Amino acid sequence: MAAAFFNHLADPHRARAISAGTEPGERVHPEVQAVMQEIGIDLSGAKPQKLTEELAREAQLLITMGCGDKCPYVPGLRRDDWPLRDPKGLPSEEVRGIRDEVRERVRALISTERL
Repeated sequence: MAAAFFNHLADPHRARAISAGTEPGERVHPEVQAVMQEIGIDLSGAKPQKLTEELAREAQLLITMGCGDKCPYVPGLRRDDWPLRDPKGLPSEEVRGIRDEVRERVRALISTERL
């Protein structure tokens, strides 16, 4: 959700986000796809990928979501952790709340970083 919001809201000439996880699933959770589709963001083509040191090394900022020690450490890479609940298996109402919190965090990040 965060990468989708970022790429939807930020200036694509200044920055792009990619989504990766320490233990990615085979697909985006259906409940996440559904609540994002409600607001016009289609994640049906999104493919989860593994967060590796090589992938992180290409970034300027790594936003983690509670992965703790499982996240790769890359010297010099700025990192921020957003303690969000995993939406997997939650009812739509709760997933919407997580979605809305992610959107606000992304908006704040874009504003702070002037993207």
